[in-house]
Amino acid sequence: MDFLKPYKSILLPIIGSTLLYLLFAYTLERSDFLNLLLLYSGLFYCAWQIINVAVFNFWALAVIGVLFRLIFLPAIPNLSQDFYRFLWDGQVLVQGVTPYLFTPEQFMEASGLGFDSTRLTMKNSSELVTGMGELNASHYSNYPPINQLCFVIAALFAKSSILGSVIILRVLIIAADIGILYFGKKLLEKLNLPIKNIFWYFLNPFIIIELTGNLHFESVMLFFMVWSLYLLHKDKWFWAAVLFGISVSVKLLPLLFLPLFIGFGSAQLARREFWRLKNIKRIAVFYGIVLGTVLLTFAPFLSSEFISNFSATIGLWFQNFEFNASVYYVIRGIGFQTVGWNIISSVGKILPVIVVLFILGMSFFRRNDTSQKLLTAMLLCVSLYFLLSTTVHPWYVATPLILSLFTRYKFPIVWSFMVVFSYAAYGADGFHENLGLVAIEYIAVIGVALWELKTKEPIQVLKT
Repeated sequence: MDFLKPYKSILLPIIGSTLLYLLFAYTLERSDFLNLLLLYSGLFYCAWQIINVAVFNFWALAVIGVLFRLIFLPAIPNLSQDFYRFLWDGQVLVQGVTPYLFTPEQFMEASGLGFDSTRLTMKNSSELVTGMGELNASHYSNYPPINQLCFVIAALFAKSSILGSVIILRVLIIAADIGILYFGKKLLEKLNLPIKNIFWYFLNPFIIIELTGNLHFESVMLFFMVWSLYLLHKDKWFWAAVLFGISVSVKLLPLLFLPLFIGFGSAQLARREFWRLKNIKRIAVFYGIVLGTVLLTFAPFLSSEFISNFSATIGLWFQNFEFNASVYYVIRGIGFQTVGWNIISSVGKILPVIVVLFILGMSFFRRNDTSQKLLTAMLLCVSLYFLLSTTVHPWYVATPLILSLFTRYKFPIVWSFMVVFSYAAYGADGFHENLGLVAIEYIAVIGVALWELKTKEPIQVLKT
């Protein structure tokens, strides 16, 4: 048993994590913020101990990460109710009806459907609508087609069983995380970065709880994106573009990064040679394949009504919804003081313009010609996007987190812990944001980010 000696130091953190995950998955109420914070903090400490084990063994840590995820396998998500909408969309689609053209609320009221409601058999419709909540039930689906495919798989195998569907969706998410581990390791090796970095994703309690536990599909999106970036690094542009398009069709967020690819792979070119026809053609073909892949996945649903409903629902995230914002909350406060009302409808249109201008600046005035420069630009752009957003749900932080592992910046690791403060909004008396805790979250995150940008030295998260 001598081979186990190097791992004795993490035996206690492994046992502790197992117990804490069990408590998190099966006893925690979202409204009990103090308990949530204590469990989360304990899990982060244990994760830090495990990742920094004296004798690093990739496969040992990989198995530990999978086992932690399996703890959640039969658990109903307790921090998010979005999964009820996933199950609804899946059950609608398997019956040949598109969820983009009517809301669950319309179905329940049998009004404004545009089709014969008898075409749909929803045995658990009331339970799903109640579970997803009034806000979700009153809006059209905004989940892209590949994400919907995951919902369909759950509906095909589990039918109307909520627990069965949850288990199938969770298996898909765990499989995606294993894929991220595999291609993330390969990309780190190609970039000559510590392989240990990938475990700040794979063993991070934030990822295990928010994605595996609460069934958010950022993991599936990031799987295709990381795989795409790995192939791009190997100069396999065609399949990289296809996979990037699939990633967009899971979640639209990767569209944000498309302008940044314009200079990729041109490190060997002088600036005056950059605009040569051959280089422009390669970039144009890449963009064409990405957008063609996206359009192909959307093709079965395309109609004027779909475009209207889908874009209207997406627009709500910019001009109606507010949650865990940073810069926007400061601007909103100034708005209340100066004009006396919430200025989200106007600010929600201006902030995205600032993000677009920043991304274009990063694309045309900064040469993202190597993988590491590209990944750094992606990290900075998505971080600014979320810092200027009106709504930042905890699971959104998964994208800056994974990107940071391929750069020298580590502030998203801090963010993956601090984002837990956003759950203080869900109290026993209903929803009410604690702006003091939101301020603490962003002061810590922005403070570390500015320190890293100024000193060009990352915070120490790995023992050397």
